[in-house]
Amino acid sequence: MPATLTKSALLLSLLLGLGQAQAASEPGPVALASRLGIPHPAVIAHRGASFDAPESTAAAYKTARDLGADYLEMDLQRSKDGVLFVLHDNNLQRTTDVASKFPERKDSPANAFTMAELKTLDAGSWFNAAYPDRARPAFAGLKILTLDEVIDIAEGNALHKPGLYIETKEPKQFPGIEHDLKVKLQDRGWLSQADSKPANGELAVGQGKGKVVLQTFEKSSLELLQKEMPTVPRILLLWVGEGSIEPKSRVTFADSGEKDKAVYYAKQEPKDKAEFQRWIDYAKAQGAIGTGPSAALTRGGDQSYSDLVQPWMNQYTHDQGLLVHVYTIDDAVDYQKVMDAGVDGIFTNCASELLKFYKRPAPASVDQVLKNNGY
Repeated sequence: MPATLTKSALLLSLLLGLGQAQAASEPGPVALASRLGIPHPAVIAHRGASFDAPESTAAAYKTARDLGADYLEMDLQRSKDGVLFVLHDNNLQRTTDVASKFPERKDSPANAFTMAELKTLDAGSWFNAAYPDRARPAFAGLKILTLDEVIDIAEGNALHKPGLYIETKEPKQFPGIEHDLKVKLQDRGWLSQADSKPANGELAVGQGKGKVVLQTFEKSSLELLQKEMPTVPRILLLWVGEGSIEPKSRVTFADSGEKDKAVYYAKQEPKDKAEFQRWIDYAKAQGAIGTGPSAALTRGGDQSYSDLVQPWMNQYTHDQGLLVHVYTIDDAVDYQKVMDAGVDGIFTNCASELLKFYKRPAPASVDQVLKNNGY
């Protein structure tokens, strides 16, 4: 072999070695999660244990807490009189008896009601009607919760304190909600950065530096959260459609000919690879620690959306030093699928099942936990 070729080969070998060493020194998702104080993989109880109890109520949050979920996930709104409360829908009709209590205002948005008015509503009976196999008499009359009350629940089990995973819901309806949230979390001592681990060495989420994670679909809110709480982990939620990732097809559901929205959404995909990458790059540029993408579910259903956790997507996200927390997965077949694709945590309505899948089974059955809490 000529000397020049030998030298070239040696140089190439050195460069490759340096590149591999550099890659090995860069933190992977597990190391990143550990540094942030976020469990890996994370169990994020979507609106609480909302398969087992009415979503966003004390029954759902207490159940998720006592099962051992890492985070209580919630959607944040603000009442007419300025109180932060937790509810997913903009409208009250699906999950309350607003139509009978306030018939003339039943179509009004939730934020058009004072907190006292919201507290008169029954936010549990709808669940008993919708899911008779999971119905419990004690669910009737459950109330809409303030953020303060959810924090009380998170702090209420001495053996396990879950973290809070908070979404600013349609934040443009609530100017300044990011600041209001910061004030509330400060007042309640949830913005301190002290890291704490129990004697057994396991991560104590609700006491450590990853005890609050902020999430939003809105770019403007992500920027405001970064301004208000720069040291708190933030997640940019992703889906394909208006206000988020631009779709390849402009055909609407109404014009698609599809009868099932889940089938329609599952077919939606980013305009191109670069469009997906732009959103990841934006999240990183704004200081987010990860993304919350949608997934297409094996059995379809109203939680099935665009498949944004394909292996190449997760790899690109990881390459930018970001975590991936996927929403909303309830079946073991999908737990396996998204974990194989490389996600770092899962939003689920079935916290007990996901804990079982991760070989972290709950200390008691769902039935026992509900009974222990008086339901």
